[in-house]
Amino acid sequence: MGFSSLLDILGSTIAGGLLLMILMRMNDASVENNYFYSGERIVQQNLVEVVKLLEYDLRKIGYCNNWQLMPLPSMAIIQADSNRITFLTDIQTTANPYGDGVLDTMHYYLGSLSELSATPNPYDRLLYRVINSQTPAGANLGITQFKLTYYDSNGDKIITMPASPPFGIAAIQIDISVENTAAYGNDYSADKRIIWRQVRLPARNFILR
Repeated sequence: MGFSSLLDILGSTIAGGLLLMILMRMNDASVENNYFYSGERIVQQNLVEVVKLLEYDLRKIGYCNNWQLMPLPSMAIIQADSNRITFLTDIQTTANPYGDGVLDTMHYYLGSLSELSATPNPYDRLLYRVINSQTPAGANLGITQFKLTYYDSNGDKIITMPASPPFGIAAIQIDISVENTAAYGNDYSADKRIIWRQVRLPARNFILR
């Protein structure tokens, strides 16, 4: 075997190694992009589900199919805080899609960070939706923020909430942020977060019949 043959073999080995490295990097990039796009789609789907449920429930604050059971809509909100709210409503059932005419109590609140310490994301929390005295059931959809801001009938932000109802709430602003519960490469930076805001969610039942 001559010197030129050795050079050919060496050149072929180097070229083959470079091609193999390029293919491996392309494969890694393809896998990474797939995880990113799949993760973004999951986060968007989770956000849509949370928003649909929240908007539906909060718009029914103070609603009852038997309106005589809720004579004072201003008393429909029992508790109001920046990340929790408790209110009276009428839950729909299979037999009664507009409610059974019996007042129910619904409570939304955000759980603590320690409850989801087993997930890779250090910021996600459980969002609880509790009906009456049922056992709290939380949904882990990657929610990292659930913030409520309240406004009075003049459109002014309520800074100091009264100790007990009526709170004088006429509209609610909802801020939600959602992240992937297990992001690729454990990247939970702000640019991977989806933020949604419902500005001044009104409901006739807050103040009117």
